[in-house]
Amino acid sequence: MKPLTAIYFIVNPISGTGKNMLTPEMVSSVFPSSEFKAEITQTLHPNHATELTNKHIANGADIIVACGGDGTINEIANCLVGSNVKLGIVPMGSGNGLASTLKIPKSISEALKVIKILHSTKIDVGEINKHYFFSNTGIGFDANVIKNYSKTNKRELISYLKASLITFFKDSPSLYLKITSESQTLSLKPFMVFVSNTNEMGYDISLTPKASIQDGMLDAIVVETLNKLEVICFAFLLLIRKPHIFKKAHYFLAQNIEIENLSSGGFLIQIDGESKEIHSNTINITIKKRALNVMVP
Repeated sequence: MKPLTAIYFIVNPISGTGKNMLTPEMVSSVFPSSEFKAEITQTLHPNHATELTNKHIANGADIIVACGGDGTINEIANCLVGSNVKLGIVPMGSGNGLASTLKIPKSISEALKVIKILHSTKIDVGEINKHYFFSNTGIGFDANVIKNYSKTNKRELISYLKASLITFFKDSPSLYLKITSESQTLSLKPFMVFVSNTNEMGYDISLTPKASIQDGMLDAIVVETLNKLEVICFAFLLLIRKPHIFKKAHYFLAQNIEIENLSSGGFLIQIDGESKEIHSNTINITIKKRALNVMVP
């Protein structure tokens, strides 16, 4: 008799609008008990997804499904890098950048059907000072936007736009950075440094529209210091997916990037849409090729 496929759903109930629901009835209608051992759990506090993922791995999970946004996916996928356990995604967040890159439907029922066909692929994984990222990481303007965005009660596009405006009109501390990759070295005070593994940030917005999640390379864009008018011009190019043509933007591919803070110690960064402080004057960003198994259409 063929063994049942063990599939565990980890739901972040406050992702996105907080109104997305994954019920046992929805799961059982797609994953019959004759073929699957399916179980739903919910996160109750920060880092709970990590605890649940490790518990499910110990219980013999074949697939662990992240039901939430990019932050929830990041927490669960961090435990699965380099393992045989596959990651499933049911996008319930606000931006859903990784799910969009992987062509996973936004509809819960359609996303469940994707998982049921049991088709997976291996994708690259970014690593920044021993923290994995699957979509992108950034320093400067976008990191400050995420910091302001995280203070809002609603994770919606309008909240992201408000956070962007707050950051735009508020002077952010300038960092003098030395950025080194295989192809070049830059020393400057940047408006932003953005390193991506995917071709979308979320909300159908992209700083790296040419990025591939399976090419073994990171796509980086470093934007020099901008005045307010230049920020508006850059935002327009971002909306039409051509930020790389901006004269003050340095776009390059790399496998290893070192960023040194020459002005003071430490960095405020964003990792997959979550704000984080790194207490070091040097950041190392690398790529792990085909290190995560993900269920895709």
